[in-house]
Amino acid sequence: MLMPLAMLPPCRRAFVKNILGGRGLIRRLTELGFTPDAEVHVFKSPPGPILVSVRGSRVAIGWGVAMKILVEVVE
Repeated sequence: MLMPLAMLPPCRRAFVKNILGGRGLIRRLTELGFTPDAEVHVFKSPPGPILVSVRGSRVAIGWGVAMKILVEVVE
């Protein structure tokens, strides 16, 4: 089941499947490690920035950007 990263509850794991956005956003997120099949783990969700772990790094992203990252939840 695909869902936006912003909707993933804390302490859940998922895999990046797609990024919806322009070339600039896709390139920026790719440079941060949000590549297809990269595992992400949410540490903190709104209010405020969403803190996630991706490819061994912790990254804080805004809610609007997190809504454009589609992930598949690991059950």
